[in-house]
Amino acid sequence: MAEKTYYTAVVGAGPAGLFAARELARSGVTVVIFNRDIKPGGLAEYGIYPDKYAMKDGLRNQFNQVLETPGIRYFGNISVGAQADLSLDDLRELGFQAILVTVGAQGTKWLGLPGEHLKGVYHAKDLVYHYNQLPPFTDREFVFGKKVAVVGAGNVMLDISRFLIQKVKVDEVFAVVRRGPAEVKFDKKEMEYIIHNLDQRALDAEMERVADTMKAIGQDPVAAKAQILEALPRAQPSNSTTRFGFQFLMSPTRILGDEHVSGLELEDNSLVLKDGDVKARGLGSSHTLDVDAVVFAIGDRVDASFGLPLAGNEFARNPSPRFPQEGISFEPYDPVSQAPIPGVFVAGWARQASHGLVGYARKDGTLGARAVLGYLQTLEKIEPDDEALTRTLKKTGKVLVDQNDLRKLDEIETEVAHRRDLPSFKFGTNEEMLEKIMSVG
Repeated sequence: MAEKTYYTAVVGAGPAGLFAARELARSGVTVVIFNRDIKPGGLAEYGIYPDKYAMKDGLRNQFNQVLETPGIRYFGNISVGAQADLSLDDLRELGFQAILVTVGAQGTKWLGLPGEHLKGVYHAKDLVYHYNQLPPFTDREFVFGKKVAVVGAGNVMLDISRFLIQKVKVDEVFAVVRRGPAEVKFDKKEMEYIIHNLDQRALDAEMERVADTMKAIGQDPVAAKAQILEALPRAQPSNSTTRFGFQFLMSPTRILGDEHVSGLELEDNSLVLKDGDVKARGLGSSHTLDVDAVVFAIGDRVDASFGLPLAGNEFARNPSPRFPQEGISFEPYDPVSQAPIPGVFVAGWARQASHGLVGYARKDGTLGARAVLGYLQTLEKIEPDDEALTRTLKKTGKVLVDQNDLRKLDEIETEVAHRRDLPSFKFGTNEEMLEKIMSVG
C-alpha cells in the first residue's frame, strides 16, 4: 500500500517552477513537473545571451540539484494547456490536488500597428529563442537587411542589438525609445557589450534634440548621457563596424512596406509628469526611419490559449486571496463567475509577465509554493496513482524525458563540446536530443 501524501503538479520548469517544486518536495509533497521543453531552465536556459557560459553553467548546476530532490519527478517534452498534450482537467483526473502553473509569458505582445504582418517584423522573444537554440525556433529564418530598428529600452533590446551587431553584422541598429534618456531600463554591464559601436556624434545630437523636453520636467540631460556612457571604460571589443544609436521620444505608429519592411513611421513625443511618473505624450508630428527590419523588444504576455482567464497581459488573479504570500495573490480567478479557480495557482512570469530576472523568479516560485502548501493543508493526504499517470502519459504518444535522460543528454553534449573544443554545445532540435538520449543504453 502506497504511503499517503499531498500530490501536486508543477507545470513549467523554469526557475519559478523548479524552485517551487523543491520548496514543495522539502515540505513532504510529492511533485510531478511537466515541461514543454526537453530541457529544464526556461528562460534561464533559452533567454540568457549564449556566450554567458559561466552564468548558464552555474544555473544548470542549480537546476540539476533541484531535480535530484527526493519527491520530485520530471517529465519533459510534454505540454499542458487547453490545446496541448494534457489539459488542466486531465491533471485533476489524475488525482493532483493542486496545480502550480509556472509556464512563463509564452504569448507575444504586439502594439497592433499597421504593417506588423510584413516580412522583416519580429518579436524579440522569437529571436532570443532562435539564437539560444530552443526548438522549433532554432530553424526559423530571420531576414534583417542592412538597417534594423529595435523597439524598447531594456536589457532585451541590448541583447537583440548585440546579436545584430556581432553575429549578423548589419550596417545600423536604431534603438527606438518611447520616452527619454533618463528612462532607459538597461544595465551598464549589458551596455558594455555594444557601446564600442555606439555612434557618439549621433548620441550628442539626440541629447541636444531632447534636452529642452527633459529640462521642462526637471531632468538633467548631462547626467542622463553620462549614465549611458558609464559603460565606456569597460567597453568590450567589437568585431563589426555596425553603427548603434538611439531614437529617443519616439513611438512607432506604422510599419511601411509592400511585402517586406521598408520603413518605420514614428510619432514625436513629449514628456509629462503624472502622479510622480514620467509619461510619454504624442505630439501628432511624425517622421519615417529608413529600416529593413523591425524587432519589438517590449515585453511579453501570457498564453491566451492556456486555459485560464485573462486580465490584460496576465492571468486574472483573485483580488481576495485565501493564501496570500507577502500580500501577493497566486490564485487564478474567473472574473465572470467572480470566483477563484479551485486548486490552481500561478507563479513567476505566469503571475506577472516580463517582470524580474532569475532571482525574482526563484523567489516568486518559492512564495507560490508556500501558497500551494497553505491550500494543501486544508485537504487530506492521498495515495498517488502512478499506474494511472503512466497510462495517461503513454496515451499522449510523446517520447518523454525524465531525470535520468537529462543526465544522459548532459553527458553527450559535454562530450561533444570537449571533442570540438567549444566552451558549450547543445543540440538545436528535439529530434536530435531524443535520438541521442535513446542511443545510450
